Amino acid sequence: MHTRLKASGWRLGILAAAWLVKGIMAEAAGTNRAAGEALLQAMGGVPTFNLRATAAELPDQRTEVRAHLRKALGELPPRPDPSTVKVVSRVDRGDWFEERIEFDNGAGSRVPGVFLLPKKAAGKVPAILYCHWHGGEYDGGKIELFQRKHTPVEPGPELVRRGYAVLAIDAPCFGERHGQGPDGERGSAGEMSASKLELWLGRSLWGMMLRDDLIALDYLCSRPEIDTDRIGATGISMGATRTWWLMALDGRIRSGVAVACLTRYQDLIVAGGLKYHGIYYYVPGLLRHFDTEAVIACVAPRSLLCLNGDQDLGSPPSGIHTIEQVVKPAWALAGRPDEFRSVIYPGVGHTYTPEMWAEMLSWFDRTLRH
Repeated sequence: MHTRLKASGWRLGILAAAWLVKGIMAEAAGTNRAAGEALLQAMGGVPTFNLRATAAELPDQRTEVRAHLRKALGELPPRPDPSTVKVVSRVDRGDWFEERIEFDNGAGSRVPGVFLLPKKAAGKVPAILYCHWHGGEYDGGKIELFQRKHTPVEPGPELVRRGYAVLAIDAPCFGERHGQGPDGERGSAGEMSASKLELWLGRSLWGMMLRDDLIALDYLCSRPEIDTDRIGATGISMGATRTWWLMALDGRIRSGVAVACLTRYQDLIVAGGLKYHGIYYYVPGLLRHFDTEAVIACVAPRSLLCLNGDQDLGSPPSGIHTIEQVVKPAWALAGRPDEFRSVIYPGVGHTYTPEMWAEMLSWFDRTLRH
């Protein structure tokens, strides 16, 4: 529709074709919905997650859910000591220092990262673990900190200028780890091979990805410049999912902002949307116990902001609404109802808008800078 068409007949033809495609997609979605609903019925449905009735009961429930999550992620090796992380280089960038780091994750991989530290800080500083997205951009990874491809501004320089230390690492199969998998394959083939190997070893690729993130978190907490009571996490897409999973697993992350990925898994199945997430995303056995609302509930009473578009096919709005309804009482019971917020933007797809960016900055300024 961007081409300048002078003939109204051409316009009508294109409009008719668009409506035809829309109709086909709607029909396919209906077919997928029926198939997804039948599949869930055949498996007996997903157990309903019922939040405990009192604030005193919530810690025990959180412990139970975390135990299920860790079991589902597989038999993950113990994390190495953060003192083994090496600073490869340090460059003065004017307002901040940029350090390139790397660590052996104790599972056969060298994990590179970048750490940004404000120069003019009075005392210990808050820190943000920045989780990069997927998007099939395997050559990307941590360099997302210095790009404007998926965020309105370069995330790293913007955050460090506001007084935050920032750490980002390359997830498995991304950045400097692209093509470094078990058979040297690149792209989605390399990711598939990595996932296959992890399954053979009794664990999931998602579990190993989160394990690397937790090693990075261990390192953040070990840095003398960091205020360990003021650590946040954020990211878009895969980075968003990493954010809320990490917060569910580890209480050291005080605040999080998850952009463009809050997915209730059974709603994704019903919508025929399994294709919208890579193989890394799927955790064996999880739906035998609960859905996403149980994971999100583990974050309470810490601060979590979720920002999504209603046109994002990978995060059906119906599922987001269910999550909101189930988990909000967890924050209310803890006396912190304002520390969970979920916004669904009309007409917005899988993207990071300037309004979302402003919301993220405001959220962290309120929860981490004071």
